Amino acid sequence: MNIDLTTENFEENVLKSDIPVLVDFWKFDCVPCVALEPIINELAEEANGYKVFKVNIKENLELARKYVIFSAPTTMIFKDGKMVKAISGYQEKQTILDALNGYL
Repeated sequence: MNIDLTTENFEENVLKSDIPVLVDFWKFDCVPCVALEPIINELAEEANGYKVFKVNIKENLELARKYVIFSAPTTMIFKDGKMVKAISGYQEKQTILDALNGYL
């Protein structure tokens, strides 16, 4: 499954999703982003009742601006076409799951 999003496919995959979506806004030269990547990939593999995607903020500046990404990584939860939760910085898997479970 390709979990990388761009400005072109963000609306279809995230805003029009009928289930909650976890989106990791990241960039290549970010140490916390690299540390978070295996957790995001694991969450994507285990996804049940939610979807997981990633947005490279350097390649998708329009999305980074639209969602006011000040630091990477920033993980956001979207439900019913709206951003409902933003989590800045590296987080443990359980912390992300706990936040996500509030919207399932």
